[in-house]
Amino acid sequence: MTERTILIADDDRAIRTVLAQALGRAGYNVRATSSAATLWRWVEDGEGDLVITDVVMPDENGLDLVPRIRRVRPELRVVVMSAQSTFATALKAAQRGAFDYLPKPFDLKDLISLVQRALAAPAAAPEEDGEGPEEERLPLVGRSAAMQEIYRTVARLTTTDLTVMITGESGTGKELVARALHDYSRRRTGSFVAVNMAAIPRDLIEAELFGHERGAFTGAMARGVGRFEQAAGGTLFLDEIGDMPPEAQTRLLRVLQEGEFTTVGGRTPIKANVRIVAATHRDLRQAIRAGVFREDLFYRLNVVPIRLPPLRERAEDIPLLARHFLDRAKAAGLPAKSLDNGAVERLKAHPWPGNARELENLMRRLAALYPQEVIGEDAVAAELAEAEAVPGIPSAPTAPETLEQAVERHLATFMSAQRDGLPVRDLYERVLAEVERPLLRLALANTRGNQIKAAAMLGLNRNTLRKKIRELELPVVRGLS
Repeated sequence: MTERTILIADDDRAIRTVLAQALGRAGYNVRATSSAATLWRWVEDGEGDLVITDVVMPDENGLDLVPRIRRVRPELRVVVMSAQSTFATALKAAQRGAFDYLPKPFDLKDLISLVQRALAAPAAAPEEDGEGPEEERLPLVGRSAAMQEIYRTVARLTTTDLTVMITGESGTGKELVARALHDYSRRRTGSFVAVNMAAIPRDLIEAELFGHERGAFTGAMARGVGRFEQAAGGTLFLDEIGDMPPEAQTRLLRVLQEGEFTTVGGRTPIKANVRIVAATHRDLRQAIRAGVFREDLFYRLNVVPIRLPPLRERAEDIPLLARHFLDRAKAAGLPAKSLDNGAVERLKAHPWPGNARELENLMRRLAALYPQEVIGEDAVAAELAEAEAVPGIPSAPTAPETLEQAVERHLATFMSAQRDGLPVRDLYERVLAEVERPLLRLALANTRGNQIKAAAMLGLNRNTLRKKIRELELPVVRGLS
């Protein structure tokens, strides 16, 4: 069997030597250079069966070579390696047609395995390289090994329509990943529609997802457009999918199987032209064993699983995240701040039960409440102790709660935040999502659809209520208990 030749381009002599020795022991011929120009000449001459190139080289960016190589030799696979271990690098490598992205430092066994897969893979057709995202707008932050794997997975998935299941504790950034999958995919010109299963009354979930026809139920005075139709051509994010009731699970399964749906009360099938991304903080396998989640639906949704690690499992990312959140606070109008080494070490030692969301809230408080430009360990320790003593912004409850309980929970949070002089605007969107929609629905139900009475009950102007009904696309359902 003819030996395969690997072309290596890296401006670091030590890395070239280590790669050449490892690949040579594995039975490959190796040609190595520090120059992108030399690599390009080899490619044009028809040499090599695989390219491994660094991103940063003296004469050209390795990422810029990838689409050029694909145009002249589409059968030649390219692996990009970089010490710039960011989501942007992984994403750009995937968008420009690289076979894979390898963050430095890497294990040589992993490299050999990657080389074997690349040489065995069928050649891909050449594609136009896509527009890369703007670095400052990227939503994912971290350089830990766990985050590198997430970057690579998300980058690969942006070129597909595969269904994705994102799992992780509250505050780990599940919606950020879902938005990244949409914003950097071929569906980015379509809508990203997010639905929180835990925030919708059980008897309205099907109408919310699939829409309804006029007269489909009492109070359905006009056709209602569901979230599947709103997301046509884009991405539908089903958050907290573990809270979906069994009857809605059955209908969703049918949509995933058949690729079409009908509205509530409708008969004409509608093509489901959406990409589905689901997320949950629950253990769905345990829910399956308990009989509250369909196993067949789980496997339809879990085509590509992505697990987001809790912050305590990637403590090395905390300094980078803290800097990122302080920069965001500055962009929002708060004073510029930085952390000294003691403060950083104190952050890394904290268990972070609220994950990245808790860390962001802390950075906002430090930026808003402390006059010093450089925040020290004592300030961080005091804020963490205060957060443990007085509940901060709570996560949405995992057990069902009544509307009254939800209102009381948010009211207590507002009172606590105001008492401590903390900004309350971060709570606003969550309150709207968890309280406003079900509150309006219940008011309309309890007044049997009488908008004048419902407005009086809520203390709203009737025109304001009508505007809310239109904005939230609420079906006016009468006679609900």
